[in-house]
Amino acid sequence: MSQLKKKSIEHVLKVEGGYVNDPSDSGGETNWGITKRVALKNDYTGAMRDMPKSLASEIYVKRYWDALALDQVEHLSDIVAAELIDTGVNQGVGRAAETLQRALNALNNMGKLYNDIKIDGDIGPATLSALKKYLAKRGKEGEIVLHRGLNVLQGAFYFDLTERRQKDEKYLYGWLNNRVS
Repeated sequence: MSQLKKKSIEHVLKVEGGYVNDPSDSGGETNWGITKRVALKNDYTGAMRDMPKSLASEIYVKRYWDALALDQVEHLSDIVAAELIDTGVNQGVGRAAETLQRALNALNNMGKLYNDIKIDGDIGPATLSALKKYLAKRGKEGEIVLHRGLNVLQGAFYFDLTERRQKDEKYLYGWLNNRVS
């Protein structure tokens, strides 16, 4: 396991914390940020309160890191990979991939850097190619700008969510404090 993957998973585990059963949380009962539904899909049938941290870590690798092709993203940009695992855990892997795709399309200077990519929620060869071309053209400063763009989109989603579901307003402060930098 790469240092970045290990560090990113540890960060997610820390931010998500331990056991929570908040009746107003749409995710329901969780431990280490893993919902009961996701735990069951990963063959965990014990009490959520007792789910081991090591299992949560394995789930994060399989269902989030690997699903977002972050080993490949990490080879291009550590900060983008770390941002996408966080977004994927909190907003879903499809939305995390779409966020990257939207940002890359918006930052491609009207197709002068590379062609627009399909926003399909899957980090595949076209998305990786666009990311590689973007970083080659924009360099380290561009990497920072892309990271900011990903955070802006992540934060905007939280505001949109709380406007649609007022009950989630109680989480907005924490999301912005812990997830948007």
